[in-house]
Amino acid sequence: MTRPSPSTGKVPEPSNQNLVGRIVAIQLDECTVVRRSPEVEHERAVAIYDLIEENMFTPLGVDASEFELHLGIQENRLYLDIRDLGGATLDRVTMSITPFRGIVRDYFLICESYYDAIKRLAPSQIEAIDMGRRGLHDDGARMLMERLVGKVVMDFKTARRLFTLICVLQIRG
Repeated sequence: MTRPSPSTGKVPEPSNQNLVGRIVAIQLDECTVVRRSPEVEHERAVAIYDLIEENMFTPLGVDASEFELHLGIQENRLYLDIRDLGGATLDRVTMSITPFRGIVRDYFLICESYYDAIKRLAPSQIEAIDMGRRGLHDDGARMLMERLVGKVVMDFKTARRLFTLICVLQIRG
């Protein structure tokens, strides 16, 4: 089981030998789909494509190696429905979405600045904003990994892509 390091508070990257599972399909439960900007739609599409192409995702206690993942938010809780390839639920992991709200809000704000900057600022200024954006994205991925300790083991790239999709799910009209 991966636990946060007492000295750093960070979840160490799991070894690949612990990661035998993978997501082969993902479905976002978008009960209240809102009209999203082209940039957000692009980020969502890229995250899903990249996630399916390359991921390491192993739910603990589940005897399978390929999964369909249904991701959504209900009653202020994030849920991950982990299903077999026939659609039968193998496990459902839920957690409060509240700890993510601050980082998601900050991430949205810096993304707005970034998209505005690429239209009018010099490359060096854009790069500085992008570094901040990537840093927040990394923080969100680490938080997700920490919140899933003892339930799901995943690599950092998978956590980053899932964090992107969590952000998309939190967009309100």
